[in-house]
Amino acid sequence: MARIYIGGAGGAPANGFIRSLRESSRDDYLIGASCQASDLLLADVDQRHWVPPARDPEYARRIPALLRDCGVDFIHAQNDFEVRALSRMRSRLDALGVRHYLPDAEVVENCVDKQRSWAIWHAAGVRVPATRLLHSPADLKQAFAALGERLWLRATEGGGGRGALPTDDFEFARRWIDRHDGWGRFTASQLLSRDSVTWLSLWYRGELVVAQTRKRLSWQFGNRTLSGVTGVTGVGQTCSDEAVDRVALDAIGAIDRRPHGIYAVDMSYDFDGRPNPTEINIGRFFTTVLFFTRAGLNLPRIYCDIALEGEFPTLSRRINPLPDDLLWIRGMDVEPVLTTRDALARLTGVVSDAA
Repeated sequence: MARIYIGGAGGAPANGFIRSLRESSRDDYLIGASCQASDLLLADVDQRHWVPPARDPEYARRIPALLRDCGVDFIHAQNDFEVRALSRMRSRLDALGVRHYLPDAEVVENCVDKQRSWAIWHAAGVRVPATRLLHSPADLKQAFAALGERLWLRATEGGGGRGALPTDDFEFARRWIDRHDGWGRFTASQLLSRDSVTWLSLWYRGELVVAQTRKRLSWQFGNRTLSGVTGVTGVGQTCSDEAVDRVALDAIGAIDRRPHGIYAVDMSYDFDGRPNPTEINIGRFFTTVLFFTRAGLNLPRIYCDIALEGEFPTLSRRINPLPDDLLWIRGMDVEPVLTTRDALARLTGVVSDAA
């Protein structure tokens, strides 16, 4: 029985990981930690610990002692900032004998910072939307002149669509960045379409273990944000597309010549129907990983089997082993539903963003 530390326990991303392990044949002792004490009560774990936020200097001082006291064998986190914090203390993890399945430190840094990722892709010739880092209102004005009348603004770090805003109004955009204290930490990009897809993959020392594609049909609560993006998928759908596979592999290959760990490539389609990578969620699974588990592909179990026992899965195929057109429908305070596109169509006649 392995003792596994899980960062962000109780939040939706970590709970998908936890529930996947609980629904597997593994019999692990799960130690949940979070900077949100109330979230811990929502986690199906064997121990609960409050910790400081990952960007708090106290975090790096508290975590090693907690890992030692709890006798942790393996550590995993489900938040960009905590993944980066753990990556930066990997020598201390090694000294404690705590195993991890993290990509190289430089790769983590380049992926958590979306501007760094973009620059690497642009230099490698990967198709990405034209993007500028905004240091001042003058940069913003130049972005409108160079990139189009309507721009996509977002913070360079953070998930859940942090700071995202589509706008054609210079003054509103300036005030938005002021409000977020975002000069030097926001980018402006050419606007892409609302259609998006994610290629979630697991690698081991340069070899692809498995990858599965999921299309997003809607954002939960998207009508309550200015951007329409919340980071919370409402309806997701399994799919397969060789063009998406190629773009994802190119995006990962440009970032890391020897991938190791979890690489979730988010892509948005341009108005010519071509997928453009917008970020790699590095070292963590996306929020709806339980979707794949319930559909028959338990990635957290595979991940832990490799990291802890060196056991690899036997799969019918490595890329998109799940059938297309499975749907995962989520809402607040209800269990998610696994169904099919055809089953939903029989109720509505059409699968749409309003589903």
